Amino acid sequence: MEKEELKIVNKGLEDEMEISGYRLCRWKLALVGIGVLCTGGFLLLLLYWLPEWCVKGTCTRTSVRDAQVVLLQSTVSTLHPGRLTVLQGCSGSPLMVLMQHKVQMYLTLILLYLYRKLFFGVNEIAVKVPSVFKLLIKEVLNPFYIFQLFSVILWSADEYYYYAVAIVFMSLISIATSLYTIKKQYIMLHDMVAAHSIVRVSVCRANNEIEETMSTDLVPGDVMIIPTNGIIMPCDAVLISGTCIVNESMLTGESVPVTKTNLPDPGHSVKREAGDSTYSTEEHKRHTLFCGTSVIQTRFYSGEQVKAVVVRTGFSTAKGQLVRSILYPKPTDFKLYRDAYLFLLCLVGVAGIGFVYSIVLSIINHVGVPAKTIIIESLDIITITVPPALPAAMTAGIVYAQRRLKRIGIFCISPQRINICGQINLVCFDKTGTLTEDGLDLWGIHRAEKGSFYLSEEKVCKEPLVKSQFVACMATCHSLTKIEGELSGDPLDLKMFEATGWILEEATEEETSLHDHIMPTVVRPPKQLLPNDTAVLCCLPQSSYEIGIVRQFPFSSALQRMTVVARLLGEKRMDAYLKGAPEVVTSLCRKETVPDDFSEVLENYTKQGFRVIALAHRRLESKLTWHKVQNINRDVIETNMEFLGLIVMQNKLKAETPGVLEDLRRANIRTVMVTGDNMLTAISVARDCGMILPEERVIIADAFPPRDGQAATINWRYADNPVKHPGKGVHLEQYHFAMNGKSFAVITEHFQDLLQKLVLHGTVFARMAPEQKTELVEALQSVDYFVGMCGDGANDCGALKRAHSGISLSELEASVASPFTSKTPNISCVPSLIREGRAALVTSFCVFKFMALYSIIQYISVTLLYSILSNLGDFQFLFIDIAIILVIVFTMSLNPAWKELVAQRPPSGLISGPLLFSVLTQILICLAFQTFSFLWVKRQSCKNTTYLHCVICFSEVYNETEDDDHNIRNYENTTLFFISSFQYLIVAIVFSKGKPFRQPTYSNCKCSFASYCMYVIVCVPFHWRMMMLFIMLANAAVSALVEVSVDLRGSRCLSWLCCRRNKTPKARYMHLAQELRVDPDWPPKPTTTTEAKTPPSPKNSSSHSLSSS
Repeated sequence: MEKEELKIVNKGLEDEMEISGYRLCRWKLALVGIGVLCTGGFLLLLLYWLPEWCVKGTCTRTSVRDAQVVLLQSTVSTLHPGRLTVLQGCSGSPLMVLMQHKVQMYLTLILLYLYRKLFFGVNEIAVKVPSVFKLLIKEVLNPFYIFQLFSVILWSADEYYYYAVAIVFMSLISIATSLYTIKKQYIMLHDMVAAHSIVRVSVCRANNEIEETMSTDLVPGDVMIIPTNGIIMPCDAVLISGTCIVNESMLTGESVPVTKTNLPDPGHSVKREAGDSTYSTEEHKRHTLFCGTSVIQTRFYSGEQVKAVVVRTGFSTAKGQLVRSILYPKPTDFKLYRDAYLFLLCLVGVAGIGFVYSIVLSIINHVGVPAKTIIIESLDIITITVPPALPAAMTAGIVYAQRRLKRIGIFCISPQRINICGQINLVCFDKTGTLTEDGLDLWGIHRAEKGSFYLSEEKVCKEPLVKSQFVACMATCHSLTKIEGELSGDPLDLKMFEATGWILEEATEEETSLHDHIMPTVVRPPKQLLPNDTAVLCCLPQSSYEIGIVRQFPFSSALQRMTVVARLLGEKRMDAYLKGAPEVVTSLCRKETVPDDFSEVLENYTKQGFRVIALAHRRLESKLTWHKVQNINRDVIETNMEFLGLIVMQNKLKAETPGVLEDLRRANIRTVMVTGDNMLTAISVARDCGMILPEERVIIADAFPPRDGQAATINWRYADNPVKHPGKGVHLEQYHFAMNGKSFAVITEHFQDLLQKLVLHGTVFARMAPEQKTELVEALQSVDYFVGMCGDGANDCGALKRAHSGISLSELEASVASPFTSKTPNISCVPSLIREGRAALVTSFCVFKFMALYSIIQYISVTLLYSILSNLGDFQFLFIDIAIILVIVFTMSLNPAWKELVAQRPPSGLISGPLLFSVLTQILICLAFQTFSFLWVKRQSCKNTTYLHCVICFSEVYNETEDDDHNIRNYENTTLFFISSFQYLIVAIVFSKGKPFRQPTYSNCKCSFASYCMYVIVCVPFHWRMMMLFIMLANAAVSALVEVSVDLRGSRCLSWLCCRRNKTPKARYMHLAQELRVDPDWPPKPTTTTEAKTPPSPKNSSSHSLSSS
């Protein structure tokens, strides 16, 4: 069979997967069956744990078309084989809906409907709660429990019943706890998804017939009617008539209502292009009702309903993708976990050596020993070397850290990421609501007329301005609505409208139903603000000065503007009002209306850290009727505008921001600002909060895409005029890059080789769209930064998910958008999280080292005792594993985090020189002292009766049996038992380090008390010979001295021994920094231009040249 090329599904998306087809092969199935019988079922378990091996071991490769089994391999996840079935669409490929000829969407043939239903399947996000039996089987077949089952069988065969029962008891508790937790999580997720997911909906069929059906029968292309009393959306749908007020807190974490308008008709677009007729969820999200969001209010035509076309169903919807990310989270790739498996493999290798050694020793020195005894005692070495309690011990530190985080108001839904927080060396911050206060205060206005600015004014709410176009724009250009009598909407819109002092009124449903069109939202000034003019009063009552908002073009982060069409009561012509980013607004205005000093005025405000919004107005033509305005495209309206002026908003820094950023700076943790605000405003805030120091320079990169046959270019300039120091240039630590979203997009596409250099010192990224924030996080991760992201959860969901550690400053107790959620609405949670992450990471290292030493110490004791055909007794094993090891493990993890962040970071993996050197030296020390004690006891020729009684009494108490078939009660056994027990305590104390990442061990009262109790127990009997006490004290002193020496000089000694004094740094960002230090052309000089010489290619990076401009 000719092999088919590998196929890709969901190409270019987050859930991209490789798909390959297979057919069952009879002879391979027969071979696997024979192997299962020969291995006693172990091969079947191995194939269960490794699905890829199972598919390739039982099937042959074929085309996907002819496949009986398909293998789906995610680019970031594990392998998931499954039977070939008709998939419910492609989760990342939304149905493309044509915006033209919308009436044709209403007419669907029965045959087409049945085909669509067959293809897309049931509209249901099915989270099945597995039965307890299925969960039990899945949990029991875990390799850890299989190994424990093997150990229990082995111990039972060797008559170690007490310890076997203890392990079974612990395993049953662990399995029961795990089943309860997993079952509870499934039920919670099922209830969350099932709530309002299946409802009755009205669907418009052929000939405009209305059919009541269940939401599970909806398929893309159906036209559903949105009820007036609201609904929880069961699918993703795009509005084609009417407007809706929607609560999208399920998606964004913010409960601010959003206005959704109907899909515009591209037939009226002036700048219409071929691609404009295609619906895009991201581009048209202001017209899309997402699954799981709540429709609060609807507004509609008389005689018509609010209608929406279904575009995505089931797991393809926004809610479905969210649920899928919870069910199948992106695996956390962390060096600690990879090294842990390697370390376990090393222990297995050591166990294999001991297994062979014990067999050879038994055969050579002890002829006549039954084969069963030799095999059992040899296999026992494996259960000793690989500790069964290791997973529980590793989890303990994370659980304690999670509890400590919860106490300070930080909630975690991904505990494994706590360890990764200990490696964070760069944190990205959103600006508004994160570094600065969430709300904006109106600082003042700066009106313009006939191409020149007036003087700035503080108050808007005054009589001379009440009928000006500037105030009318402030009062109408917003998306505010009334919910239960209270104004609600975007905080910026709310502040702007409240500054005018005007009143907003909305029509009731009864009033709307009496008219032929949507009753507009009306705004009017209070009576006391209207001019007291008798002539005006005679002709026009005060209450008649009202402005109705006829049409809204909602704010778009991509367009960076918002527009409304309004009509003054009594006027025939309508007015268009626009607000948005100053650079965008002025580009849509007539040049003669924009003041010549606009750039200077804007720069003056932004440098002071103000947020500036520009306003514009246009008197529309009389031919534009109400019905035409409802179907017109916004680019027809947003042209030839008249510039009205600027609104200056003040965004104050939060009180905690400067101190937290200073703590991060001292800890050598980079900070980056990622915001949607103006660049100069962002730079000013970065200087004010200490992200950029006063003496440090900011280089702005203005990138321009290719045009008119010319290549893409980057213009470099300073954000301000730096003070020149003679004989001094710009040093590496003294400059920062700043760029906006457009420049970032151009650099990402056309200057790929410069991107890593720029993010190395990029500090301010302004006007960044939500997807660009995610791209920036990925770019930082590509140079080996461990990236943290801190945002308010509204526009940062993608970046919060993609970062190594996402922290949402949401008021919700837990957020599905990020692994961590802080109840404290400021960035003080960031250093707390990093400190706890470092403490948890160091605890994981300590526990792993301790468990490894525990296994090796016991391995040494048993191996020495095997040389005289002896072993530790059942109660001795029980005492060591229960009374010593578990108590120490679960108390040594209780050390809280150190009080402050330090510049030093803990190692990221177990396979590091100092850590391995520490483990190896402690192993050699324990081996030396145990061997010395063992040989010393064997050489004692004069043993009086009293001494013998003292030596063996402990073994007699804990190993009372009718006979001593296993030769347990002997001098060597008791000696090694006492020495090894003391060694467990020694390595626990030695490895349990304190400063600079954790509080010292003596501050951990529980651990100190447990160690003291163990010391009292271990020191029985009191008549122990001075020699034993001397060995114990010497062991403790040598272990402590060596560990301190390894901490202080270990890295230097290893570098000297390995002759790697000029070692190349492993992290890519450090390697780049070294290269840039010796690059005379970096950083680029101001007033120069970098040009892309060759056309951009996804595979080949561009080459560039610098030229003076």
